[in-house]
Amino acid sequence: MSAKKPDISTIIQLIVVCVLATFSAFATKPCLAAEPAENSLKVLIVAGGCCHDYTSQTKLLKEGIEARINAEVTVVLSSDTSTKATFKIYESDDWAKGFDVVIHDECSANVTDKPYIDRILNAHRAGTPAVNLHCAMHSYRSGNFRAPVDIGADNAAWYEMIGVQSTGHGPKTPIDVIFSDSSHPITKGLKNWKTINEELYNNVRVYSGTSVLVNGNQKTQPNKKELKKNPDAKGKEATAVVGWTNEYGPKKTRIFSTSLGHQNETVADDRYLDFVTRGILWATSNLTDEGKPSSKYAKPKS
Repeated sequence: MSAKKPDISTIIQLIVVCVLATFSAFATKPCLAAEPAENSLKVLIVAGGCCHDYTSQTKLLKEGIEARINAEVTVVLSSDTSTKATFKIYESDDWAKGFDVVIHDECSANVTDKPYIDRILNAHRAGTPAVNLHCAMHSYRSGNFRAPVDIGADNAAWYEMIGVQSTGHGPKTPIDVIFSDSSHPITKGLKNWKTINEELYNNVRVYSGTSVLVNGNQKTQPNKKELKKNPDAKGKEATAVVGWTNEYGPKKTRIFSTSLGHQNETVADDRYLDFVTRGILWATSNLTDEGKPSSKYAKPKS
């Protein structure tokens, strides 16, 4: 007597049981579990406003930073090219939530609304580190900002975070970048260099507590008017702080700033990107004493 063949429904039930058993077995194996996301430093760049090619420069910064360390760079870019550029992200009290560090690369000289500025600064007072680039030094200024501003003055808030007060710059000529503190982790091992035609920002005040890392020297030739008045006129030389650190607010939040970075070619320069990336790592306490990224954010060696 031949064995009874199973009907089609029985076959389907057996297949389902086998499939479920297989998935159950795989699910219990740790090696097949989903891998955690790669460690990455969450970096926010806020950029836009007057006088610079922020579309290109934010791209250069994002690519340069992510090529050097394990970082995820988010860019908030304003299309407003005036000195009154504002950013929707700053309308929220918790605008910096989820980011390890904020790069201020905005040029908003004529934005003076105090509640708006306080919302920006409150994030840094609460402990979010900041990196300030170039025209950020000339943003959010009010009152008689061309005169020295004292700590605690009504128009001092932005300067207190940055650590240096600047009001303008000279002609666009090359700057000798001199690492005056070569022992700091940000500058250790970095070599002096000369920029292309750049803007040397003046220093009206360098506040107490600011640590100067880099100076810039700029030589200019006499212009036609000066030569007409005095054919023997000689060029002028200006010196200013161009890179520094500061601790801000009750939590002594780490702040790194450089006034370099007007030209796209400067921002694209490996020496500039190395310097800025080290500033980011220092601000977030992820830079070793030797100027290297902490193991968490170091790129694997090829």
